[in-house]
Amino acid sequence: MRACFRWTGPRRHADWLDPPRILRHGKGHRCDRAQQQVNRHDSPQRLPYPRIRRPFRLGIAVAALAFAWAVPAAARDLTVALHDGLAPMALREAVVRPFAEAASVAVDVQAWEGGAAALRARLEGGAGWDVLSLTGAEMLAGCEAGLLEKLDWGALGGRDRLLPGGAAECGLGVAVRGLVLAWDRDKMQGSPGWAEFGDVVKHPGRRGLRKQARGTLEIALMADGVAPGEVYRALRTEAGVERAFRRLEQLRPYIVWWQDDVEAARLLASGEVLMTSAPSSGIAEAMRELGRPFAVQWNGGLTSVVALTIVRGTANLGNAVRLLAHAADPRVQAGLAARAVLGPMARGALEGVPPEVQALLATGQPALGTTLAADEAFWRDNLAKLSQRFDAWLPR
Repeated sequence: MRACFRWTGPRRHADWLDPPRILRHGKGHRCDRAQQQVNRHDSPQRLPYPRIRRPFRLGIAVAALAFAWAVPAAARDLTVALHDGLAPMALREAVVRPFAEAASVAVDVQAWEGGAAALRARLEGGAGWDVLSLTGAEMLAGCEAGLLEKLDWGALGGRDRLLPGGAAECGLGVAVRGLVLAWDRDKMQGSPGWAEFGDVVKHPGRRGLRKQARGTLEIALMADGVAPGEVYRALRTEAGVERAFRRLEQLRPYIVWWQDDVEAARLLASGEVLMTSAPSSGIAEAMRELGRPFAVQWNGGLTSVVALTIVRGTANLGNAVRLLAHAADPRVQAGLAARAVLGPMARGALEGVPPEVQALLATGQPALGTTLAADEAFWRDNLAKLSQRFDAWLPR
């Protein structure tokens, strides 16, 4: 089936966190919508679903709020906590909402901040969640800590439904994110790679890099001539880490740091940098919004999986499994890709999608076989140590 792509693009964190509300959805369920004035960073936060504007009545709101918090998770049917750094709006609209409508299941959608430590604290503290969206590193940590259910792949239609890396012991891959090299074709000809990114003599100009160790150290090594397949082998040695920081030190006068997807694309659009590392989804959105001739290089691009997982011991296991099975459908993942410009992991999701669209997706034809999958086990074991070293290096 030909996938219909509507390029709405990724939303920033703040855009999907509308004022917190109690929400329920599903056929046969009345949507109680009570607003409370809560700090945007308080948790858990209830998100509007569906978006219906009604007059606010304080007495009704307080009563509804008290009832919602008093009812155990099982009575609320299914509670889905979406990582607010992993395209939560797109996941809610392309995956959770259609499931709730088709299966007649009431769903609570909540936000969570992400991080392996926060995951453990929330789940051990009785957050009342049933299904979570996680990064690969979070999924690995949660699975090894016994916080997540080990999936029955027979009940989910089999591992072969997904591309390699999509069927994990405790998680089902719904999308792949890409961190790529991006440039403006009006200002730079050809198809540069990380080697050209690191060569400021032949290609003078400033470079954009994410202000964090993960992703940046890999890029530093590839800019220094390390083959993608050897990057994590090098980073597991002190000599390899030293080499990465030495290359960053050489590039320091030319680096402009960015910290979110929008900022990376803005640096490129403003001409502040000649080239930049950037999330592929952010560059795709900038191309759509600005009509600029940006290009991305998938060779050596870093990819990571967005996974749905089930909390161990949930009383809503049946509906949780049904949601994951729904999320593995290629038509569902095609819809997610259209909203968030993320590469789908379901086989067949990109059938009929034109080449110019696939060129922007981490599982599209141009990216296959050329990217470097993030080593989640490496970052689980070394993130704290290398982040501390990176943060100490930055102010020099």
